[in-house]
Amino acid sequence: MPFQQSSARTRQRTVLLVGMVVLLVALILAVVLASLLTHAKPEVSPKMMKWKDRGTTKNLQEVILGRCYNYVMARYPELGDKDCLKIWESLKHAFIYKNPCNITSEDYQPLMELASHPIPCNKSLFWSKTNDLAHRYTKSNQNFLTLEDTLLGYMADRVSWCGDPSVPGINYESCPKRSECESNPSSVFWKMASKMFAEAACGVVQVMLNGSIEAGAFRSSSIFGSIEIFNLNPDKVSEVHIWLMHDIGGPQRESCSGHSILRLKSILEERNFTITCEDNYRPVQLLQCVLNPDHTDCRPCTNTT
Repeated sequence: MPFQQSSARTRQRTVLLVGMVVLLVALILAVVLASLLTHAKPEVSPKMMKWKDRGTTKNLQEVILGRCYNYVMARYPELGDKDCLKIWESLKHAFIYKNPCNITSEDYQPLMELASHPIPCNKSLFWSKTNDLAHRYTKSNQNFLTLEDTLLGYMADRVSWCGDPSVPGINYESCPKRSECESNPSSVFWKMASKMFAEAACGVVQVMLNGSIEAGAFRSSSIFGSIEIFNLNPDKVSEVHIWLMHDIGGPQRESCSGHSILRLKSILEERNFTITCEDNYRPVQLLQCVLNPDHTDCRPCTNTT
């Protein structure tokens, strides 16, 4: 009997030991499997929202750095002290791993300080609904600069970016439009850059508007109408010249005496600016006529006397 009892206890201990080993092995396998599932595809984020605008530009770092180096080394070597790597890092930190609908001006403040530079007096050109024409003009006439001709604007022009709280922290598939959320990376960036560009303006400034659009040449909801116009400094800006351009062959829905232009003049006058307005500013119209040389709008005036 004592022998049988000892043998039974030995079997019980053996079974218990085997059970513990099996349980330990099962726990180890569970941990390994969970780790594999978690890290198998880190670039896929199940939490990423599907927005309506295009996603972050591919190779964004290379694009921003390339544009920055080109600007400060080739185009404006007097700005060669700008640290392009720090500028890229400050841009990345402004949005990476962040909710793309919760971006603040504080996120971009370091970038604005790193990339800002003086704007010569009499060279600032603002625009609204004349994007292509305004930039064709500044490319042909180096006496004027738009926001997109500054370092900040040059780096960001036609580029998109936004983050996401989950891995990999950047959404390459889609980014939110302004209609989806106001505080998205693009809207906050351009509002801040536009404000800074307006604050830097001095002397005579130019505004190129579109007199052919149905909504009116001056719109209070535009970046110019809501931000830039109110950040021009009357103590630094002596005059505002409005160039009201019409599409070649297009409708002439508004002139310098039109309702939206009168509203713009009223706002500027209340802020003590001197204003002039010219329909179809001739140097810009000649640039339009390069693409439409045979149109009646582009024929030289004939002297009938």
